[in-house]
Amino acid sequence: MPSLFGEAPGRIEGETLKQIQDNLGECTRCKLHRGRTHIVFGEGNPKAQLVFVGEAPGADEDAQGRPFVGRAGQLLTKWIEGPLGMKRGDVYICNVLKCRPPGNRTPEKDEVDTCSPFLIRQLDAIRPKLICCLGAVALQELLGKPVSIGRLRGQFFDWRGMKMFATFHPAYLLRNPHADAEVQLDLRKMRQFLAD
Repeated sequence: MPSLFGEAPGRIEGETLKQIQDNLGECTRCKLHRGRTHIVFGEGNPKAQLVFVGEAPGADEDAQGRPFVGRAGQLLTKWIEGPLGMKRGDVYICNVLKCRPPGNRTPEKDEVDTCSPFLIRQLDAIRPKLICCLGAVALQELLGKPVSIGRLRGQFFDWRGMKMFATFHPAYLLRNPHADAEVQLDLRKMRQFLAD
């Protein structure tokens, strides 16, 4: 996949999240539609200064049709309302994939390739001040190359005329609470960037 740095090819000026969601429809573009309960498009402020991008819906998200509502989502909400000093409704939250992979397995390349154009259109429509990639799948997809979240977390990148930042996925912290200090540092960097 080519790098998406620089210009924003394919950006549709004035496109809204509703138009993108309507275009997605009751998607059957890849095999994941066969096992899903709900498409999880994304939610939040369509004019958000901060957008969080995760990997894919989990079981709770698939059941409710909303992103980040399970344990990882509760932790993300604590990050937003605590260190970032915002409300969940102030930000926009979405995933690379809009349907849950079976057993929460890692997304496959064809699934990501099919779904990621909708993510890019969402980000182009919102044009936030900062995009925060939660984990390696989101970061790799938006950078367009395989990268290590451990090496690149805490860093800012230029992406289609916006700034992008990387930190660990909240689910990683649930399994590895020792990483909390690093995430707290990342959240302080994000808050400072958004305040400038």
